[in-house]
Amino acid sequence: MTHHDDPSGDRTAVAEAYFKKMDAGQDFLPLFAEDSYVYFPKHAPARGIEEVRALFADVFELFGSIVHEVPYFNYITEGDRVVVEGVTHGELADGTPWRATEGLGGRFCNVFEIRDGKIHRLHIYIDPDYGDQDTGRYPWLKRSS
Repeated sequence: MTHHDDPSGDRTAVAEAYFKKMDAGQDFLPLFAEDSYVYFPKHAPARGIEEVRALFADVFELFGSIVHEVPYFNYITEGDRVVVEGVTHGELADGTPWRATEGLGGRFCNVFEIRDGKIHRLHIYIDPDYGDQDTGRYPWLKRSS
């Protein structure tokens, strides 16, 4: 089911706008409620818009560029929740490129709670090792290198 076919299309449109604005370097924080909550792996959870702003500032230090491949997203909607599964490609701040379809990094699943056109809760599930550099801790990666 695409977001054009489902009654929660407004919620999926907010989620889609989040990714598109982020990729375009536009301010996406107005999409968040003042009391929003955001989780990103390996970062303290952000509570309230100022902490959300700080969390994204920290995360963006990782990237030179990022593109979320929006046309290929899978959406699951239920009530206020929109789950988005997708892939990314881009370049890390150090110049290392990644593409989800060519390496291990860049696949993600985000769970949004969207009410009254605002993101109230966002959990981002992703391995933040976009450049596939964290191989030492995983036996199967040691064997394949």
